[in-house]
Amino acid sequence: MTKILSVVLGGGKGSRLYPLTKERAKPAVPFGGKFRLVDIPISNCINSGFRNIFVLTQFNTASLHFHISSTYRFDTFSGGFVEVLAAEQTFDNDDWYMGTADAVRKNAFHFHSQEPTHYMILSGDQLYRMDLQDFFKKHMESGADVTIAATPVNRKNADQLGILQLDNKGYINSFLEKPGPDKNIDEYKIPALRKKTDAIPEHKDYLASMGIYIFNAEALDKGLDNDFADFGKEVIPMMINKSRVRAHVYKGYWEDIGTIRNFFESNLNLATPRPFFNLYDMEYPIYTHRRDLPPSKVNSCHFHRALASEGSIINGESVVDSLVGVRSFIHRGATLDHVYIMGADLYETTRDKEINKAIGRPNLGIGPGTQVRKAIIDKSVRIGQDCRIGIDDNYRADFEAEHYYIRDGIIIIPKKAIIPDGTVI
Repeated sequence: MTKILSVVLGGGKGSRLYPLTKERAKPAVPFGGKFRLVDIPISNCINSGFRNIFVLTQFNTASLHFHISSTYRFDTFSGGFVEVLAAEQTFDNDDWYMGTADAVRKNAFHFHSQEPTHYMILSGDQLYRMDLQDFFKKHMESGADVTIAATPVNRKNADQLGILQLDNKGYINSFLEKPGPDKNIDEYKIPALRKKTDAIPEHKDYLASMGIYIFNAEALDKGLDNDFADFGKEVIPMMINKSRVRAHVYKGYWEDIGTIRNFFESNLNLATPRPFFNLYDMEYPIYTHRRDLPPSKVNSCHFHRALASEGSIINGESVVDSLVGVRSFIHRGATLDHVYIMGADLYETTRDKEINKAIGRPNLGIGPGTQVRKAIIDKSVRIGQDCRIGIDDNYRADFEAEHYYIRDGIIIIPKKAIIPDGTVI
């Protein structure tokens, strides 16, 4: 009998997604209008029949704990669990996770109590839809100790990824971590026979690690019997020399959404006529917290290449190339162009709005006549009337102010921020 434990690596501080990670763990960052980043790997596991899932994290875990505990509840007949393991002090360890491998090592005693035969290691900040059952089947058939999911890439995209060197049988001879744009990596090109066998497109000459691994339980224990902190930089290169490490070629859509630019562009792409990642695939749905919200109400607005999540009230002028999150409020005459507004956690009552007026505070959402372009609006933000955000192109690519941030040329209004009437950013 086989027993597979799925381990989702939630990452550390999530500095590349800051300020979206200022008050929440990276896996808890809202995605796609109604989901969280952690829903992607968990849904892939559930859809593939793997229901024993741990999520490892260590920063700002409260909202992640709430999301997982209120979303993933398996009945006693089907079995399974989704459990968050935050960094903890024990008699053996009293420090933080030092890297991906260190996080798994420090939780080994939790895993061993489950008596797994295999581990599936997944990343918490990637966008993909993958048949993990097929991935595991190929691992078992190959007789490998470790199998690494790999995606074909061109030379430009290989810069910041771990590149694999294969033989004609699919085994990995060498691993090169983030070669950069200038290094000659021709020796890492996919062999012609391998390229033909796997039907890899001609313009993609390299295989990059997706950060998704299957380990035989014994192989993982041996691979972690050291002080190495990271899988990609240290454990995998070491195991290539000592174990049978194989690549599983995945040719579907895969994107690292751990940076502000990738996160922003991946979200907006969901609203295009033919998105790279299809939210409407009911054979492989993305699961998330059930909210029981009413349908969105559009009183007046021009929508073009846009998605509106449930529970929103929209009175704006136009919403173009944008995502509207749950319980979003877009007031009269407001315009959104290339914007992801994450919505709100609650509705304001008439009494709340009277208090707002008395103290000069804007209501939740996008105020009347406000224009917003190329921005991420975090949860429960209050933007006043007649503001101009991102409309003028003379702002810096990276900047930090009291009520907003700019990262990669994208304006970010952090959670619960208040932007007064007439503000220009």
